[in-house]
Amino acid sequence: MGVTSRYREAWEGFWREAPQEAGAVFWDADPAVTAARHLAFFEPRLLDPGLPLIDLGCGNGTQTRFLADRFPHVVGTDLAAAALDRARRADPAGQAAYRRLDAAEKGEAEALHAELGDANVYMRGVLHQCEPDDRQPLVDGIAALLGARGRAFLVELSEAARPVLGGLAQSPDGPPPKLEPVFRHGIAPGEVSDDAVPVHLGAAGLSVLACGDLPLTTTEFLPDGTRIELPSKWILAGRAV
Repeated sequence: MGVTSRYREAWEGFWREAPQEAGAVFWDADPAVTAARHLAFFEPRLLDPGLPLIDLGCGNGTQTRFLADRFPHVVGTDLAAAALDRARRADPAGQAAYRRLDAAEKGEAEALHAELGDANVYMRGVLHQCEPDDRQPLVDGIAALLGARGRAFLVELSEAARPVLGGLAQSPDGPPPKLEPVFRHGIAPGEVSDDAVPVHLGAAGLSVLACGDLPLTTTEFLPDGTRIELPSKWILAGRAV
């Protein structure tokens, strides 16, 4: 099936136009307050930490490079070639590998699994930005990547993030500068319900093995200097052993 062309083009356009500076993208926070926090919940629960780790929706690779310092084989994947170009330029030593992947196209996910074997998957804030019809195929693709022994760590905005984002979008002065391009490119964060994620996982043959609440830290600040953090939920999923 694969994602819609509109969605693919939205991300290509976003990454082509995004500023190059570190922290210029709304969600591109320092790994110390993102992936490092997530690893505290993710790493101890892995069935096999030695499996390849796929950073699904890696964007410009900020979190991928952090993960590559901690796992033996990390592959950053993204839908947008423009994002992967940035990731490769930011990683001249080749700490990680980078691949274009439409994980909603099950054949692509199965082909990568055939190459890598079972893998662990890290995915931060991808499902809630998908087109509704792409969500189940995306989770099906994740299941294909995991195989029997892989574990997926998903971080998605919770329903409680919607009014926060709505308030930012409708501010009299307009949305914050780093959030404005997200809306302008037709990317709609926070559009998946809390209850829907476990349903998608179950339909793909995966079980929720652990879950919790954790703020999604952004790079943007309110006028009073407070960093914007969006309510989010994390889920560890895999096949029951």
